[in-house]
Amino acid sequence: MNTLLAQDPTLADFGRDPWWLVLIKIVFAFVFGLLATLLGVWFERRVVGYMQVRPGPNQVGPFGLLQTLADGLKMAFKEDILPKAADKVVYFFAPVISVVCAVTALSVIPFGPMVSIFGHRTPLQVTDVPVAVLVLLACSSLAVYGIVLGGWASGSTYPLLGGLRSSAQMISYEVAMGLSIVAVFMTAGTMSTSGIVAAQGDATRLTIAGVEIPAPGWYAILLLPSFIIFFIATVGETNRAPFDLPEAESELVAGFMTEYSSLKFALFMLSEYVAMVTMSAVTTTLFLGGWRAPWPITLWADANTGWWPMLWFFGKVLLLVFVFVWLRGTLPRLRYDQFMRFGWKVLLPINLVWILVLSGLRSIEDWQSRDRLLATAIGAGVLLLATLLWPSRKPAPKPTPQEQADNRPYGSFPLPPLDLQVPPSPRTKRVVAEREPANIATGSDSREV
Repeated sequence: MNTLLAQDPTLADFGRDPWWLVLIKIVFAFVFGLLATLLGVWFERRVVGYMQVRPGPNQVGPFGLLQTLADGLKMAFKEDILPKAADKVVYFFAPVISVVCAVTALSVIPFGPMVSIFGHRTPLQVTDVPVAVLVLLACSSLAVYGIVLGGWASGSTYPLLGGLRSSAQMISYEVAMGLSIVAVFMTAGTMSTSGIVAAQGDATRLTIAGVEIPAPGWYAILLLPSFIIFFIATVGETNRAPFDLPEAESELVAGFMTEYSSLKFALFMLSEYVAMVTMSAVTTTLFLGGWRAPWPITLWADANTGWWPMLWFFGKVLLLVFVFVWLRGTLPRLRYDQFMRFGWKVLLPINLVWILVLSGLRSIEDWQSRDRLLATAIGAGVLLLATLLWPSRKPAPKPTPQEQADNRPYGSFPLPPLDLQVPPSPRTKRVVAEREPANIATGSDSREV
């Protein structure tokens, strides 16, 4: 048997570890989420600072690495203010729900292949089930409760509006995200995360003009439209810019977190960054080959054995986190109606059409090979990008005031003229009169003022 295939864990390899080994895996996943949050905040501030030509955090610790820890300690010692009209029980548990859901999703993420830990052969994954991807979707869906309950339990108008806006946003983009995973199920033939990673291990070759080009069997290439839509949906699901409408400072202050302070506010902030890292890990698992090494590292025979795959996995996650930060530092925030229209009227129909096309092609025997699927995915991906980047049509010209007056309904109140102009102030008239002799002398026109 191939050495690389022998390293792939199966469902039969789970449930046999001793209790202390399971505890080590759980602690590792939890610590990974916390450290990823601390380093993620520092990484985002440094990258955005570099984009904006400023240093970023650089005072506390080497390269400013301890700045996030200092901010967390400062936040912990701040006064914990409880609003008078808040529901105390729900107000306390809302941020806890968000953090628990974000961390729980890491339990079914494969960090690496089969390794030896203190003499025990075990996969680098807490657990796996035949429907592991549905566990990820369930954790993502339950996170909505933490946000909407946090906004409702605050007993204030702005948090309530922010919670409702955030819940509508997350539910809308969960539909597009779930449909994107359908293509992965159809191609891999399993919902197990370790099985999906194993299905992406076989390399494929694309023949162009009689020349074979080796390419990894990653679903980001074979299912390019699904990968693009899934990543866009994850940005909206995690409330990140340019889709951070629930925290629009110009409209809702801090959204559902407006009335939170001290450690409860820190928990909401922690859940956001853990969710960003978790969704990056999910994207890596479903579309980027998981812990498998990218080409040309695969030319090394032992690239996918031992503890090396953890390095490739963390590298892919870091690359996706950089894309999250890059989007925040470059794209402006969208309006809420634009965001919702984009999810329901653009991503959802394109996703449905792509799944229909993929189902039809897989039913044809000649299109079962991976090279034909790759060619189809590349063509569909190019078409999707062209659709998303196509310039929108110009809006219709606004009717003139006379046309509005002529088209008003019968029996309605008369429409006042809309071309009224505010007369200039007396001070402006006095300034123009004082400058009139100088304008005549220089030959300029007073109407330029």
